[in-house]
Amino acid sequence: MSANSFGQLGLSITGLGTQYPPYGLKSDAIDILVHRYHDADAPAMKKILSINKYTGIESRSSIGNPDHPIVNHPEPPSIEELHEVFIAEGVPLAVSAAQKAIAEARIDLAEITHVVSTSCTDSANPGYDHFVCQGLGITHQVEKVLLHGIGCSGGLAALRTAANLALGHSYRGKPAKILVIALEVSTTFVRSELDSIDKTGETRIGVCLFSDCASAAILSNDVSSSSALSHCKLPVYDLLGWDHRIVPDTAHDLGFDAHRHGWKVVLTPRVPTIAQDSLQSTFTDLMSSLKMPSAWENAKPADFDWAMHPGGATILTGAEQTMGLKPEHMRASYDVYMNHGNSSSATIFSVLDRMRSKDMDACTPDGRGPREYVVGCAFGPGVSVEMCMLKRNLSHKPEDLGVQTPPETESEDSSDTSEAGEEVLELEDGHGEGKSKTNVVDSYRDEESFISQALASMELD
Repeated sequence: MSANSFGQLGLSITGLGTQYPPYGLKSDAIDILVHRYHDADAPAMKKILSINKYTGIESRSSIGNPDHPIVNHPEPPSIEELHEVFIAEGVPLAVSAAQKAIAEARIDLAEITHVVSTSCTDSANPGYDHFVCQGLGITHQVEKVLLHGIGCSGGLAALRTAANLALGHSYRGKPAKILVIALEVSTTFVRSELDSIDKTGETRIGVCLFSDCASAAILSNDVSSSSALSHCKLPVYDLLGWDHRIVPDTAHDLGFDAHRHGWKVVLTPRVPTIAQDSLQSTFTDLMSSLKMPSAWENAKPADFDWAMHPGGATILTGAEQTMGLKPEHMRASYDVYMNHGNSSSATIFSVLDRMRSKDMDACTPDGRGPREYVVGCAFGPGVSVEMCMLKRNLSHKPEDLGVQTPPETESEDSSDTSEAGEEVLELEDGHGEGKSKTNVVDSYRDEESFISQALASMELD
């Protein structure tokens, strides 16, 4: 085995949790705010309103609707006001997601050794992770790391960071139970983004894609702890290895620039191509570093299931074209994208959580059933690429543990619109299993060609 190869790491995800806020935004929510406070007839604004209709997103999860005070005001909110909303409304989401992950992992709070968190939609000292720990009731000393500046790749970057910390504990013969948290509240930036469109005439499509979410995972090493219950806990996924890289000369293509009214999305038309071009080489290098069973050593991308961060429709369709995949390979990615939007770093754990649902297992390529091995992938500023290999415990079902996930919407009557304007769907759990999703890929495939043609006909500069 080469020096760059992964051996038997003994790392497992033993719990996952996702918490979406109570509002879902239909596409007309942006229209509402544009007509209230901006020039709807300006060429750039008309282009954004057109693009907003063809993203493939049915609902973007949000902490509020267009009447929320943070967006319903003649002037865009200040960064101070945005921070106050992030803490007041975002931290409870993170606490809830973490509680779900901890409950599924069946560990006591006292067993948590580290907390690794990430966000690109807030920056303060102490970081939001301090208040999440307070909300959870963690009173013992834990090692904390808060990652910033990594955007949509933050979830997998946090998992990679947690893995290295866990391996350090394994080397020392110590148990590690690491709480990994991702929290993003991005829909509050809608007024700042629309203001920039007004003043610069730029086509800023991020306003049409981003949503709010908190997600969490528990990563454990294989060193025994004092809890007999945690000893017998079966993993949800085993983490087998990972690859991280930066694509040269792309720092200007994808980012999140600081501004007095929050953060401004940087997203050039090159990003889908950059992402597409980096996939095969990253996958090849990842596979060469893994100690896989002999039957899988020469496996092709289509032999795996894929948990792809749904940065946008063209990211997913580009992955299909490059890697020889079908939409069903990324069924959970499509499902989360369509029903919640792009929640930046928090999305990937939501996708992994969703993937193990019964209705997702019923929607596989050619009906072959779910795969044991899952490739996780996300792109972030840099442009950075995060990819990992997971081994799914197919015998593990979230319902086996009796973990209750409360409704993520207030009711079907809460079809309030928010900044992005998508409706609230009636959900029975954090991912909308009350609504039949066996046709989610079919429904997206029906729209895909039309959406791609509509977007291709527009200049995104």
